[in-house]
Amino acid sequence: MAITPATSRTTAAAAQPQGCTSFKVRQLMRRVSQHYDAAMAASGLKTTQYSLLSHVLKLGPLRPVDLAAAMKMTASTLSRNLQPLVAAGWLELGAGADARSRLVSITPAGIAKRGEGQKHWKVAQRTLNERLGIERVLALHALIDDSLGLLGVDAPAPDPDADAG
Repeated sequence: MAITPATSRTTAAAAQPQGCTSFKVRQLMRRVSQHYDAAMAASGLKTTQYSLLSHVLKLGPLRPVDLAAAMKMTASTLSRNLQPLVAAGWLELGAGADARSRLVSITPAGIAKRGEGQKHWKVAQRTLNERLGIERVLALHALIDDSLGLLGVDAPAPDPDADAG
């Protein structure tokens, strides 16, 4: 079959992404989150809580703004996520360098809870890797890292009205 301009356009169109990229990424994120949360449930932690405990343990006492930056989340999201962990006694907000600043630190109970959660996290990690296959997981990690680099951590968000014309 000869390639004509019509078949060339059809081939080019077929090579274009189909559907909403944001929707597809969110679908994957929901499924991965469900997988980890199901495994983590026995520890009494959600994956987001385990991640927060792990970051505070690794980074040591730090200002909430620095923790939010390290976790690539907004200050308001961090504040909401901190509340139940502080209430449970796993994290504490203490005085910072001056009267206006605060420091987030992990408590001994938080270290123990994180250790309990880690056992379940490892199961979730292993079973997801087995289900998807190591090669696919490595490729996914590389694609995510490359995409985040291209999008830029500090890049401005696109103008939602740019395509409204």
